[in-house]
Amino acid sequence: MTKSQYVHKTLFRFRAGIEAGISWLKRCFGLSSCHCKGSERFDSHCWLSVVCYNLVILARHPAPSC
Repeated sequence: MTKSQYVHKTLFRFRAGIEAGISWLKRCFGLSSCHCKGSERFDSHCWLSVVCYNLVILARHPAPSC
C-alpha cells in the first residue's frame, strides 16, 4: 500500500514495537485481565499500569551525560 519500500519497513517496525509494548503490558502489568468493577476503577487500573510501564522504561535507560 505504500509507494516506497523504506516507508513500508519503517511502518512495519513501528507496528512491531507497538505490539511488543502491548504484549509486555499484558504479561507484566496485569492488563490481560481486570477484576475491577466500574468504569472509574477500570480506567485507574489501566492508567496505573501504563504509568508503571513508563517508569520501568525510564529507569532502564541511563541519564544522558552533560
